[in-house]
Amino acid sequence: MTSELIGPVEVVGTGLLGTSIALACRRAGLEVLLTDVAPEHVRTATGLGAGRVRRPDDRPQLVVVAVPPDHLADAITAALVAGDAVVTDVGSVKAAPLADVAGRVDPATLTRYVGSHPMAGSERSGPLAASAALFDGRPWAVTPHQGADPAAVDLVAALVRLCGGVEARLAPEEHDRAVARTSHLPHLAAVLVAGRLQGAPPEHLALSGQGVRDVTRVAASDPALWQQILGANAGAVTDLLGEVREQLDVLIAAVRDSDRAALETILGAGVAGTLAIPGKHGGPVRPMRSVFVSVPDHPGELARLFGDAGEIGVNIEDVHIDHDPGRPVGLTELLVLEDEAEHLLGALESRGWTTHR
Repeated sequence: MTSELIGPVEVVGTGLLGTSIALACRRAGLEVLLTDVAPEHVRTATGLGAGRVRRPDDRPQLVVVAVPPDHLADAITAALVAGDAVVTDVGSVKAAPLADVAGRVDPATLTRYVGSHPMAGSERSGPLAASAALFDGRPWAVTPHQGADPAAVDLVAALVRLCGGVEARLAPEEHDRAVARTSHLPHLAAVLVAGRLQGAPPEHLALSGQGVRDVTRVAASDPALWQQILGANAGAVTDLLGEVREQLDVLIAAVRDSDRAALETILGAGVAGTLAIPGKHGGPVRPMRSVFVSVPDHPGELARLFGDAGEIGVNIEDVHIDHDPGRPVGLTELLVLEDEAEHLLGALESRGWTTHR
């Protein structure tokens, strides 16, 4: 078995992730074979240039399973027994599918399976939301089991590099604990906050700013898919939910009693948590500052702002736009390195932009 990825690569499931992987492989010049129970998805993916429909006589080197969690074990097993290809999947939970597949195939066949999980996605779904650049610079977990063939592991790692991802090597069980903390729990927190907006008086919702949009953005994801994800990782998620429940009781008491010392501890832990998140490219977190600029809601204005920032020589690390409901203006928040903020403010003001400190 070679660890060099030369193709063909078969992608089973042509939704957002599957089609994005297919497009990335085509970007690298590999032949891609597409399979999906929904013919319309395959037609759309082929129309986007993601590959061609797999034929019965095709012999893929690598099969990438990109189907919903409830169908992972079936699709992985089918791919393993159909030929001699290495098989990976991009499901968000690893231990449960592995255990299911291990109960259906012999140990020699299981050596060709290596799970993986790209930490990339979108609130949108389907092949039309796909992009060859979806994984560029994003963490991508590779989760080999103890019996995995080292060459198979290397082949999956080669796929990660080809798609632009940054490999993180984890055991399946450790991966599931990690995503419960960094993905599944944050999603549920967003859902609970967003749920408090349902049925709120219009005069309350009129005060919605960028903060509530940031906190609730991921809550718009597909509920049916998230039911499957949470069901597959119930143990790790419920452990964390129990910890949050205990902290919530402490927070309620602190707010009710105006206990500033307790609130300082809780709020400080939140600040420390944000600083624990790795910075860009996995490096240390660098101090950032927000620069606020009023941008007229006209075509080309945002591009002009970005162009000016580029000419000034300041890199924009992140951007948020909060539209003024009463005027055709958007308040654009540019996140930049702290020691570059004053230079950017002055230079933008000299070019006629209205800034806010």
